Amino acid sequence: LYGLRDEQLEAVLKDWGQPKFRLKQIRDCLYGDAPAGDIDAMHTLPKALRARLREHATLGELGVEFEQQSKDGTQKRLWRCHDGSLIESVLMPYDDRRSAACISRTACISSQVGCAMGCTFCATGQMGFRRDLSEAEIFEQAARFSSELRARGERLSNVVFMGMGEPFRNYDAVSRRIMDELGIGARHVTVSTVGLAPQIRRRSPEIPRDCIGNGLMSPNQRPRGRALRCSLLRCACHYYVERSGRRLTFEWAPIAARSDAVAFLLCSCLRTLLGKLLRGLKCHVNLIPLNPTQGFDGAPASLPDAREFVEVLGRSGIPATVRVRRGIDIDAGCGQL
Repeated sequence: LYGLRDEQLEAVLKDWGQPKFRLKQIRDCLYGDAPAGDIDAMHTLPKALRARLREHATLGELGVEFEQQSKDGTQKRLWRCHDGSLIESVLMPYDDRRSAACISRTACISSQVGCAMGCTFCATGQMGFRRDLSEAEIFEQAARFSSELRARGERLSNVVFMGMGEPFRNYDAVSRRIMDELGIGARHVTVSTVGLAPQIRRRSPEIPRDCIGNGLMSPNQRPRGRALRCSLLRCACHYYVERSGRRLTFEWAPIAARSDAVAFLLCSCLRTLLGKLLRGLKCHVNLIPLNPTQGFDGAPASLPDAREFVEVLGRSGIPATVRVRRGIDIDAGCGQL
């Protein structure tokens, strides 16, 4: 049922001879303030309709294979798809800066099984690409988290496409249903990409919010920034900001140098950022500390070096912050899914 759009479900109900208001009843059971955990719990529906739904449908197609809870409250879920593929999603609680009593909930969801982008420090990049997720599989990850939160009087505040996969390689399936059906505003949905310039430009009218991800490798490795065709990316980013009026976030993963070359690393990064990408652009830089994965032996840059990087960017008029790490003890951090 999570995979059906309104018009599809309406057509099924019409074929079954059901009145039009059944669509709203089912929607309320799925997305209302007291969501049903299964079809039998849809008590506002007649018993005969519930029996027919049980015969022909399920709430969703993802099965929960495994769950873990971090000491910081982060929840990681391993889903099994219909073909046996495994994907992961994460639900993160954050204190709301506007109210000490309020906690926001952010779902980090996946768009592909594996990833073809080849980021060596990322666990998904290390596994390679398997297949795209369907729109229903993507939507259900967020819908299930949202339903469980509403059942206990809470709500899903934000959705970020920062799980497994490159969203712009499967963008037709990264649907607006998360905004339309879960009631999450466009400014609370973030699409993260390694920086695919043609897709950013082509999709600018549709993208709710955008993060450009980029990893800064140590000086004795080739920085990923050199592979992103910075001039094309910069044009695409300016085009997006002009069309949307919104700020871009650039994500950087500072990785420790393997020699005494921290100063060189800092200068190299700043040259790339200031000279090729960020000058005159409405943006923010988010430094994401490298998280450990089995397939990459690099270490994160030290916190003092990261803070120095933030200060230098600040003096150049570019706001930057170091992201708070969450869920590291259950491998739920950035790059660990």
